[in-house]
Amino acid sequence: MSASGGTRAIVAALGANLAIAAAKFVAFLFSGSSSMLAESVHSLADSGNQGLLLLGGKKAQREATPQHPFGYGRERYIYAFLVSIVLFSVGGMFAIYEGYEKIKHPHELEHWYWPVGVLVFAIIAEGFSFRTAIKESNPLRGGDSWKDFVRHAKAPELPVVLLEDLGALVGLILALGGVGLALATGDGVWDGIGTLCIGILLILIALVLAVETKSLLLGESAGAEAVVKIEKAIVDGDTVTGIIHMRTLHLGPEELLVAAKIAVQHDDTAAEVATAINAAEGRIRAAVPIARVIYLEPDIYSEKDAAKGPDPEASPGGPTQPAAH
Repeated sequence: MSASGGTRAIVAALGANLAIAAAKFVAFLFSGSSSMLAESVHSLADSGNQGLLLLGGKKAQREATPQHPFGYGRERYIYAFLVSIVLFSVGGMFAIYEGYEKIKHPHELEHWYWPVGVLVFAIIAEGFSFRTAIKESNPLRGGDSWKDFVRHAKAPELPVVLLEDLGALVGLILALGGVGLALATGDGVWDGIGTLCIGILLILIALVLAVETKSLLLGESAGAEAVVKIEKAIVDGDTVTGIIHMRTLHLGPEELLVAAKIAVQHDDTAAEVATAINAAEGRIRAAVPIARVIYLEPDIYSEKDAAKGPDPEASPGGPTQPAAH
């Protein structure tokens, strides 16, 4: 992901949410609408989340140290995971509690024009933020569906902002529906029902974010397209004749580790093998620029050993990836 693109989307969302949170809280004070209170807390939680994403991006830029030799790129995943926790606890659980209380103890809305006006303003502001996130995501999404983009993106910021903004827009529509029904029927229970629906929506989004960022925290391999490029770059058909097995791992959204055992000719000298490895590393970096940490181990390819299939004990974590020859 382009760091600048992600930052633009985060800053746009942060500015929109701070303005919306203030407007919603004023509307709550004048109207007593629980939907407005839940939505103001939701916007404050979103603002805090965008702050966490910006902080994670800043911390991830630190240089590698002897204690953390692969750097701090995964800080971005950690802070994205914290976002899901905040969204679940502060946004979702609070809205469910507030909705339950309003259904149990309903009261008529006062000064209805405040919540309606603020909700319309909030929908416009969130729409601007959502549009910015879509615009920044499109170049990275390519031909993928939005579902695939959220599931497979290695950089967490844009998927997080997209889901937050989508949740905010749907939540605002739910709040507007709850307030509208409460005004039309004179029954404040509808306001509580709208608030409850907002809470359920936020919890569902938080769970999706938690699952996706957990996968990134555990460590994901390069995408299929990048793997194909790396495999083609390694083999030169001369000294490096094939790949016995290979693994890739994202150390961060924009830093990839490549480790492979490569097949070389049995009569090559050590100097020829070293030269071939250096050349292969250069080709890999040219093909996939984020491949910054590369370890290539030369070996003699054996058809007899290859016929046995991948060795599950060859490295931690289970069976090796299929060999490419």
